[in-house]
Amino acid sequence: MNKLSDRVKGLGYSQTFVMSNKAREMKANGIDVISLTLGEPDFDVPDNIKQAAFEAINQNYSHYSPVPGFLELREAISYKLKRDNNLDYKPSQICVSNGAKQAILNVLASIINDGDEVLLPAPYWVSYDEMVKMMGGTSVMLTTSYVTDFKITAEQLDEAINEKTKAILFSSPCNPSGGYYTYDELESLAKVIAKYPHVTVISDEIYEFINYETKTTSIAQFPEIYEQTAVINGMSKAFAMTGWRIGYSACPEWLAKACEKIQGQMTSGANTMAQRASITALKTDPSEYKYMIDAFKKRRDLVYDLIKEIPGFKVVLPKAAFYFFPDISYYIGKTLHGTEIKNSDDFAMYILENAHVGCVGGVSFGSPECIRFSYATSEEDLREAMKRIKTLLAPFS
Repeated sequence: MNKLSDRVKGLGYSQTFVMSNKAREMKANGIDVISLTLGEPDFDVPDNIKQAAFEAINQNYSHYSPVPGFLELREAISYKLKRDNNLDYKPSQICVSNGAKQAILNVLASIINDGDEVLLPAPYWVSYDEMVKMMGGTSVMLTTSYVTDFKITAEQLDEAINEKTKAILFSSPCNPSGGYYTYDELESLAKVIAKYPHVTVISDEIYEFINYETKTTSIAQFPEIYEQTAVINGMSKAFAMTGWRIGYSACPEWLAKACEKIQGQMTSGANTMAQRASITALKTDPSEYKYMIDAFKKRRDLVYDLIKEIPGFKVVLPKAAFYFFPDISYYIGKTLHGTEIKNSDDFAMYILENAHVGCVGGVSFGSPECIRFSYATSEEDLREAMKRIKTLLAPFS
């Protein structure tokens, strides 16, 4: 008898963690691997945030918090959303979760019935499709490419929406492409979505501050779809707090209450010390943490100059986040040193095993012709990684 549910059997493993675990295993066996797999800032948490956590421990914030988070934290999130995004959300519209991933799941669990469709502009973060599956929904991919900077158009969105469409889920700035939607682009999408009041927008804005060109626009700024939009954000990327597991959603009241109900039956409130520290982080002027963004931009420029020299790579300059997502379709269908390359996952494994550089294939991102590199690591490692890949692929140019 098979004891596992059909739901869990239908899920895949995160390819990001598959490749990072493979890189760790190789390192443990004495192989000099440079892993550019995980989307995690390589900075330590700023001292003022750590100090706030110490103070929370000393003040005995060790008991359950309210399910949607401490009121003071939700007030700080409201303040941040107004300050940075010109968005008006009351604390009652905010649910603090165990990471932005749970915030997305809360929203999906609140709105998706079996068979409902969720539009995913591809490339998308690897967990989106699996999350939709968990909730009994069906993902509908909207294809893009490096030629369009990996962004969908309003016309493409309009053509994809039908009576089964329940939501559109996307990130801007985008993991994995490093692109973002401009104000004008989001406005055109909002006009389409407003025609379909049965559709909910789930806007993942976790990379909001890591934008090298401008201030990131939230699609929730457009009043015609405010009541249809769930804004997702968290502490992981801008504040290097990945392990602290604090994310949040900001939604219309009807959806915020549903998220609270779901979370109340799953995990209850998030870590209390991390919540208290997050208050300090959000109330601090963002310029205090800009040194991390400046370092990422310097690394991006470095990698861009190097990656353009790698044969067969088609790449656009990422304007946000900390990823490159080159098109490597030149190599698909080829046999490299006896290895058949059927898709970008095969290519990523080939790079890992032969150049000892870890990256992630694009199949689980919805773009089987691309691979993702994270440049959230040292300049020394980035130089060496690009050198190894260029050397490995030189015979095939």
